[in-house]
Amino acid sequence: MAILGTLLKKGIRLRDSLVQEYSSPLDLQKEELKKLMIKAKDTEFAKKYNFDLILKEFKKGDSDFYKLYSSNIPIYNYDTIYTEWWYRLKGGEEDITWPGAIRHFALTSGTSGAASKYIPITKDMVKAIRKTGVRQILSLSKYDLPDKLFTKGILMLGGSTDLEFNGTYFSGDLSGITTGRLPIWFQRFYKPGKKISKNKNWGDKLEQIVEKAPDWDIGIIVGVPAWLQILLEKIIERYRLKTIHDLWPNLRIFVHGGVSFEPYKQGFERLLDKPLIYMETYLASEGFLAFQALADRRSMRLVLNNGIFHEFIPFNEENFDADGGLLPHAKTLKIDEIEEDVDYALLISTCAGAWRYLIGDVIRFASKEESEIHITGRTKHFLSLCGEHLSMDNMNRAVELVSEELNLNIREFTVLGMPHGSLFMHHWFVGTDDKVDHDLLLQKIDDSLKQLNDDYVVERKHALKEVKLTILSPSVFYAWLKSIGKEGGQNKFPRVLKGEKAEQWMAYLKENGLI
Repeated sequence: MAILGTLLKKGIRLRDSLVQEYSSPLDLQKEELKKLMIKAKDTEFAKKYNFDLILKEFKKGDSDFYKLYSSNIPIYNYDTIYTEWWYRLKGGEEDITWPGAIRHFALTSGTSGAASKYIPITKDMVKAIRKTGVRQILSLSKYDLPDKLFTKGILMLGGSTDLEFNGTYFSGDLSGITTGRLPIWFQRFYKPGKKISKNKNWGDKLEQIVEKAPDWDIGIIVGVPAWLQILLEKIIERYRLKTIHDLWPNLRIFVHGGVSFEPYKQGFERLLDKPLIYMETYLASEGFLAFQALADRRSMRLVLNNGIFHEFIPFNEENFDADGGLLPHAKTLKIDEIEEDVDYALLISTCAGAWRYLIGDVIRFASKEESEIHITGRTKHFLSLCGEHLSMDNMNRAVELVSEELNLNIREFTVLGMPHGSLFMHHWFVGTDDKVDHDLLLQKIDDSLKQLNDDYVVERKHALKEVKLTILSPSVFYAWLKSIGKEGGQNKFPRVLKGEKAEQWMAYLKENGLI
């Protein structure tokens, strides 16, 4: 058990995992926020918002620390924190929102908001991400797995490790930043290796991996579902295999994140000879927030004692407008105040100098006691043109149900909300190469959404008068991502398109004669 054996020798990481398992979530989070604030107390941000004063409240046994913290420090989104603080980091200034200068920035996929977001990545954040990754590997000891699996290769399909450098800082995909700093002990397991991982040309990188695939004995694959599915299909086609297990018989685990796997599952499993264990992660450019810790659950456990403090805003009309924008005086909660089965927008404060940062994701607690969550959507990626309140979770689940019922491989989809006369309509774009009756597919999606969402049922009778569907090859979705510079790595296709992105998508389809 080479990997687990190596990790179990590093007792502190096992200890940290057990501390979370047997400690109060509030105690862990209070301590974590105190550590973050002490570390950052000499920064300009801390001086402006009186960290010294707030830190004195931590001596008390009540919740005064949070009252002072949440009332003193405003809520930021990317645009506001960048405009006020982070733009200075790119100029090389030190001690702004975190101690020292920032030498690395993760470029996000830009599925909402700014076209490209520069998220600061500190040494402390890289360590925290690595530490949480180790915890996830340690969680495999709870699975019924053969010892030999832990001697096999781990294929991590991410962005280029050859980062851009402008003389002041490096920038690139988060996976490229972290992969370029893998611990020495892990490098013997890591594939595709340093040379291939540097390649910036996504198409060339996939071809290089396909070429080397027969030389590797892979037990675990890691990456965004869409790109891994494309890679496995290329390998199967090149070597004329029936399934990927003909080449990698020891493949047992798929670690995925960034997008719901359920819509991909039907098509992905056609590439397999035996079932895989699917492990979901919540690794954003802003930090490693959660991972699937238990084999018998689809939920993920929030990481409460490793560089991130979490706050929660009920995702409702009292706190957000119809476009997903945060309203003034929105109510925020700490972890002991949340309820199960309620949607919350997530705020984080991190060891990369994000403070009360609205990350844009919406989560729901499956277990308050164990801090187990599901990601249900994005604050901006939902449809509520007329009160239908259609979430990403609804859309993903509807596509999953229809895929299973029709035995259909739906690789991608997106939805646009549009005016329809004086009322409204939804336009679905579904990516599949399978033959399917257009009207039947549209009816099944519409019917599934009605089963999943009562508000949708009401509005389909009134203001939401039409639902339209266009079937496209999945290659169209990936070609569009490539056309806007978002191919490969952590990039994924947004499930809801609004504003400029929606206009770009429609223009692309018209230019290519697809609508």
